[in-house]
Amino acid sequence: MSSATDPSREGDRPSDEPDRDDESNTLLPPPQAPASPDDGDEGEEDEEDEEDEDEVAFQSREKIRIVDLESGDAAATATPPFSWKKLWLFTGPGFLMSIAFLDPGNLEGDLQAGAIAGYSLLWLLMWATVMGLLIQLLSARVGVATGRHLAELCREEYPDWARLLLWFMAEVALIGADIQEVIGSAIAIQILSNGRLPLWAGVLITASDCFMFLFLENYGVRKLEALFAMLIGTMAMSFAWMFGDTKPNGKELLAGLLIPRLGSKTIRQAVGVVGCVIMPHNVFLHSALVQSRKINPEKKGRVQEAINYYSIESSLALLVTFMINLFVTTVFAKAFYGTKQAQKIGLVNAGQYLEEKYGGGIFPILYIWGIGLLAAGQSSTITGTYAGQFIMGGFLNLRLKKWLRALITRSFAIVPTIIVAVVYNTSEASLDVLNEWLNVLQSMQIPFALIPLLTLVSKEQVMGSFKIGPTLQRVAWAVAALVMMINGYLLLEFFVSEVKGMLFGSVVISISAAYVAFIIYLIPRDGSLPMLWKSFT
Repeated sequence: MSSATDPSREGDRPSDEPDRDDESNTLLPPPQAPASPDDGDEGEEDEEDEEDEDEVAFQSREKIRIVDLESGDAAATATPPFSWKKLWLFTGPGFLMSIAFLDPGNLEGDLQAGAIAGYSLLWLLMWATVMGLLIQLLSARVGVATGRHLAELCREEYPDWARLLLWFMAEVALIGADIQEVIGSAIAIQILSNGRLPLWAGVLITASDCFMFLFLENYGVRKLEALFAMLIGTMAMSFAWMFGDTKPNGKELLAGLLIPRLGSKTIRQAVGVVGCVIMPHNVFLHSALVQSRKINPEKKGRVQEAINYYSIESSLALLVTFMINLFVTTVFAKAFYGTKQAQKIGLVNAGQYLEEKYGGGIFPILYIWGIGLLAAGQSSTITGTYAGQFIMGGFLNLRLKKWLRALITRSFAIVPTIIVAVVYNTSEASLDVLNEWLNVLQSMQIPFALIPLLTLVSKEQVMGSFKIGPTLQRVAWAVAALVMMINGYLLLEFFVSEVKGMLFGSVVISISAAYVAFIIYLIPRDGSLPMLWKSFT
């Protein structure tokens, strides 16, 4: 293997000099290296990054350098032609983002949709993934075009009281997601240990991923991305193996993808499928992850190039996650649709039900399910830790070391999760009820990620020439409105069934009024949304 090149000398390389093979894996060295002429004021920027080391998503020395072989005015304005090598350089953030589409909460939604609705909701799974992709592409666009992530932009856009409330909502959503992810990992550990390890022990083991994350982060972004590639590959192989073992019906699968069907008995599962695609913390996360590549924001051609490559990479990542979700849904559709177990199945007992139906073989399906579930839980908890750092640092502008910020973020989730694991260790029904409450908790936070994102990505003062146009604005707001209405239906159905008593009902109504008032406050008041609405009519 050839040695890493010195990035400070790459700007002096003649344009006809061959590329070096190891550029794609080279991280920037410490900023004391002399700046090249093409880098302009990068030396000064690096010094500023050092001074504000604890405020930025990635310090300059941590970023992966994207080498520009062109120079002059054309390089500043024109978008370079497609390059497979550059696509590889930009590959990574989208796959980290895609983990949220594969967390244990999503897997539980998949298996329940398959068991209760059969193949009939596969079309909805596909279009829900497309809607999720649109939101994530807008998040990446904000991060690339502004050089700041969504939490930082919210800090500048809103007054202190609104900023703190948005931060609180984002933290609540993150904690709710993290509890589901950690519990999912603990269930997988319980399966793989043949029940010898209780749920709380699995929680403690999963909590240690914070330290693995911190260890890997010290070795660069690429090492962390490689870990997630391995975990996604593990999920893909595990659930593809299950797909091959159970042999779902190919004709019914194709019909489920191409023919929209929705019955009165499957509305709840349909709502769950759509509601799971937008994870509030993931919207914040992706806008920060794309800053792991060093791009000159003064060169519009380079910014557009980065947006193009991130769009391709994110699309590929979500195609992989769609296939994995498809595998899980069809496996449980084949195994349990129309059976008495369909209404009772969940993460806790899914492996046992699969073992009873398909036990035996070279490798028991129970353990294949456990391995896939463990990979999903571990990967999603690590990305949750990552997202927590950006959310806390961005909203609060805290000058904390990354390891301390990660430790605080992990503690927010682990402490309540241990309590949950001890209380609900032996009760499958109680865990299912808890999961419903956590889904409701996260659904309530969706507007507080989507509305700021769509507001900022449409503002010329923030995005400059990279703001989205009227057509894309209409599509994005329509998707956001659809997702929020679907989640609103879930909230209404849940509260109607769960809220009992005058006092509790009064409290819920009061909180709901404040909740709606804050959403109305966040909706743009600069006239852009009314003009957008007129364009529909």
